[in-house]
Amino acid sequence: MYARLILGAMCVGLALMSSVSARAEVSGSTENGFTVRHSVTVPLPPPAAWAALVDVGRWWDPAHTYSGESRNMRLDPFVGGCMCERWGMYNGTQHLTVVNVRPPWSLRLTGALGPLQQFAVTGVLTWDIESGAGGSRITMTYTVGGFSGQSLAELAIPVDGVMVTQVERLARFIGTGSPEAVKVEPKTEPKR
Repeated sequence: MYARLILGAMCVGLALMSSVSARAEVSGSTENGFTVRHSVTVPLPPPAAWAALVDVGRWWDPAHTYSGESRNMRLDPFVGGCMCERWGMYNGTQHLTVVNVRPPWSLRLTGALGPLQQFAVTGVLTWDIESGAGGSRITMTYTVGGFSGQSLAELAIPVDGVMVTQVERLARFIGTGSPEAVKVEPKTEPKR
């Protein structure tokens, strides 16, 4: 998994070098919680960045869904709205609940993503969008706290890896219309 994350990060870096700059960090962690933060600069103004952000089914990583399909994700960008995933007649999960909306500047949701749902923890996921540098700067902050029966500090690095993937996919979607990384083919020498 870590090799895949490192390879993915390298591909993203190559693909976005000229148009998107990313900054990432685990900004704090303790036995009972952690905060991860990632920022990217995208070439579109805040209203367009906002529209892309709330169209979560077009950019969320399918590897981090229960159904394996991003298109099953939806985000209702109003207070009490759901970031939910539904597939089939009865299958589904509520990933997060919207608690604060200020289009096109800020979106805040609460809940425990993915495997964090099995613990007595909650998280606050905030997306902030600012004007700047011919486009927008998007900052994602996810703070998780509570009780898990194990150190939450140990979960900070894996959650950080998942969240940086999401931010990079959003940036690619905004910049190119596709969240997928450009595949870099190895150079081969012609046979002589």
